[in-house]
This record gives sequence, structure tokens and C-alpha cells, in this order.
Amino acid sequence: MNRMTLQEKIGQMVQIERTVASPQVMKNYFIGSVLSGGGSSPGVNASAQEWIKMVNQFQRDALSTRLGIPMIYGIDSVHGHSTVYNATIFPHNIGLGATRQRDPELVKRIGAATALEARATGIPYLFAPCVAVCRDPRWGRCYESYSEDPEVVSSMTEIVTGLQGDIPSTSPKGVPYVGGKTKVAACAKHYVGDGGTVNGINENNTGFVITDWEGLDRMTSPRHANYSNSILRGINAGIDMIMVPMKYKEFIDDLNQLVTNHEIPMSRIDDAVRRVLRVKFTMGLFENPLADETLVNHLGSHEHRELAREAVRKSLVLLKNTNSMLPLPKKGSKILVAGAHADNLGYQCGGWTIQWQGQSGNNATVGTTIMDAIMNTVDKQSSQVVYQENPDTKYLQSEGFSYAIVVVGELPYAETEGNNMNLTIPEPGPTMIKNVCRAVKCVVVVVSGRPVVIEPYLKWIDGLVAAWLPGTEGQGVADVLFGNYGFSGKLSRTWFRSVDQLPMNVGDEHYDPLFPFGFGLTTEPTDDSN
Repeated sequence: MNRMTLQEKIGQMVQIERTVASPQVMKNYFIGSVLSGGGSSPGVNASAQEWIKMVNQFQRDALSTRLGIPMIYGIDSVHGHSTVYNATIFPHNIGLGATRQRDPELVKRIGAATALEARATGIPYLFAPCVAVCRDPRWGRCYESYSEDPEVVSSMTEIVTGLQGDIPSTSPKGVPYVGGKTKVAACAKHYVGDGGTVNGINENNTGFVITDWEGLDRMTSPRHANYSNSILRGINAGIDMIMVPMKYKEFIDDLNQLVTNHEIPMSRIDDAVRRVLRVKFTMGLFENPLADETLVNHLGSHEHRELAREAVRKSLVLLKNTNSMLPLPKKGSKILVAGAHADNLGYQCGGWTIQWQGQSGNNATVGTTIMDAIMNTVDKQSSQVVYQENPDTKYLQSEGFSYAIVVVGELPYAETEGNNMNLTIPEPGPTMIKNVCRAVKCVVVVVSGRPVVIEPYLKWIDGLVAAWLPGTEGQGVADVLFGNYGFSGKLSRTWFRSVDQLPMNVGDEHYDPLFPFGFGLTTEPTDDSN
């Protein structure tokens, strides 16, 4: 650090988006970090090798500066390495919170798999996990939260050990630890207050402790007003790296001026840079700055997909099971599968999948839809499966179905786009539940990032399953529906009767939920011959 100029130090505190990180920018501004914003990739369906090529080029640009300080590349990986085509997409955190009683080590294994897939693309720094405590499901980021209960969220931070590695007993206290080339630097994000929203409005009433995307800009209303003062307050408060994805020049110029004018002491800059460099040294970036191309085959590996399938099984919560409707028989049945969510990989993955807001369809990445999983599971010789996205009443009455599986839920969203004051299932979901379940014995599978309005339809439903946002491995849903494994998930957040009750959380004085926190019926596995 004694050899560094002020400009070189400021550069280490700056993180910019990959689309503006030209070789000239990296060299001229001594940029310390580059990121992919939501959905930002080197190309459509880019391979692991293409990601590595891009990241290594940024690294070579950084290494060509006077001191050759490596940059660190970061990306959001909130449920697996989810921006990357063919990556394993795990259930979103709300689902993982429901697994907590059966396998507290599950999230640690998921963290290790996510780290390995990130390293397979040359990326050593992940903006994960989200450790927010969502207290109002109307908030558009509620699925990123493991639970409404801080103790559950705290227990789920074991994922950090999976991402970074087990800290050796000999490791010095107060020093970051990352366990080699298959591990990553984790970022426990949003942890101070952002789940405590008013009426579920994203970024409504919390200031920033550590910058997110253009975090300093958002310290004022309107945004970016008196920007120099926001920099002054933010840096002096202890922020070390600032995500200024696009307007980095203004930030660098303003910070340089604030230090020159002694409004921000050089000791604060040195403290920030020391922390950034310490992580880079700890990660071995100075010794091995370029990506290890031997790891590329770990992206979307069979082992990781089996782990995600296990996570799906353990995340499912059985909310109603009239006359032991579940598990379902595999043999001798004529089965109706209805609902757009049954055969839509994008819907079952949700937001933060390939694109920031997620997307519809089965072509964005690789995985197994719930419909495909059902077809893989039933006995093909003795059972018939019919898929109708939205069957009419006449059809339902004429076909003689043994039972129906209705898969409905929310459309993909992320952050503010998901703020929702009514939390109703979009049409034709509610109408379909009513029509199908009044005509045929039915199981309703809800694919959503939070509890939704379901009480008005409950009287027609024989079996009700909360599947959350299960990710790419829909086979895990069929595994439990048909009894290969039993239901074991427990609600990680309260399921309300009406949105008029919100916010309502376990421990509140007036607590009258449809299904309480921790609720979940169980079943036993059945013989494969059924």
C-alpha cells in the first residue's frame, strides 16, 4: 500500500459493470472489481469457457497496470449460479427455509456446489447469501429470505461455510478465509433491516449499510441528489467497496476531491483498501489470478442436480391432505395435469434466473419441468397422463379422470417488480382450481415465492402443496407427490388468511393464520408397486 497513489487506492474501492469495463477503463482507473448485473452475461447461452474467457480478459487488463493488482469478479448467485446457462438452479431461499428441521447441513452442501459451479466459470466472488428477514410477504424480495424468524435465517447462514470453506482452527481470528480454488468469497447481503419494509415496498425505509447497485445514489430522494455528500457520508461510515456500475468516473472524481480537501481522511481510504486487498491475498488472486479451466465440467453436473432434487423434495410443504389423497398412485390411473406452471421451467425457477426478472418458457436453461417429472414417475403401461393447460368444464366431465394435479402460481419477478399488495394467484389459476377441483379429485401444487391467497378455494382442494420456486430440478416434486419420498417440509413463514392481516408473523399478539409458522403435514414413502 505504501507504493500506491491515491488514484490506485480509489480504483480498488470501485466495482463497475462488465459492459463498461473496457481495457482502457480497467487500466486508466485501476479498477479493483467488475460485476455482472442481473442477467448480464457474455452472450446468449454462454458456455463456461466463454465466461472464463471474458473474466480472464478483465483480469489481464487489471494485471497490466503499474502494480499489477488483480481485480475480483462478482455476480449474484442467489439460488445457485443462476445467471449462467446450464447451471444447477436450487430452490429459492424461502423453500430452503422449509427444509431446516430435517437437514441443517443441506444449505452447506448447496453452498459448496454453488461455489464450484461459479469457479467453473472463472468467478470467485458471489453476492450471496441473502440473509434478510422478510416480515411482510408483499415485499418483492421475500423469496430471497429464508424465513420470517431471525433464528431460522441465522441457522441457514451455514451456507457461507459451504461457499467459503470450513475455517481451520489455526486460522487467525478477524481475517477472512476462503478455502482454495474451489471456494468463493461470499457476501452476506442486505442483512441490516431491508426485510423490515413498510407494506412490503422494496427499498422503502432502510438506508444502506453496504452499497448495492448504485447504493450511494439511493441515499437521497430524488436519487443522485447531492452525490458528493452521499459519497462523504458513505465512505466515512465505513463502506469499503462501492458498486458504481455505470457512473464510475463521477464517483472517482468526487472521492478524489473529498480526500484532497481532507473531508475524508486518508486513513479511511487506507482502511478500505487494506480490507479489499486482504481478501484478494486471502483468495490467492495475487498468486493465481486467472481462472482454472479444469473445473468447467462441474457446471450443471449430475451430482449437483441430484443435490438440487433432494433440496426440492425436502422443501415441499404439505398443507392439506383430505382422506390421505397423497401420495398419489402411479399405476392404473388416468391423470389430468393442468396449469401453465406444470410445464414451464422459467416459472418454476422464478426471478434471478438467467435474466434478472426471470422469464417464461423452457428454453432459457436446462432442467426438468414438473410435467416431465410426472411423466418420468408414473407407470407408463398402466397409467395415462393428459396435459391440458386450462381445461374447460365439459372436457373435465367427459374424460373420466382418476385425479388431477393442478399446478398454479405466480409469474417470475425480482425486487421492486414483485411488490404486490393483493397476493392473489393470477388468472386463470383461481378459476382453474375451482373448475378442476369441483369436477375431479385434485391436488393443487402452488409455485410461488411466498404465501398467496388460497383460503377461498380450500374447500374444493383435496391435497395442497407449497412447492415455492423449486428451480431446475422438478423431478423432486414428483418424487414426493408419488410417494418415493415422504413430505417433511415445514412452513418457514406464516400463511395468512387475508392480506388484510399483513404484516402478521409468528409471535404477534393477534395471530390468526390459515397455516401457522412451522406447519407441515407428513407422509411416509410408499412401496414402488402402488
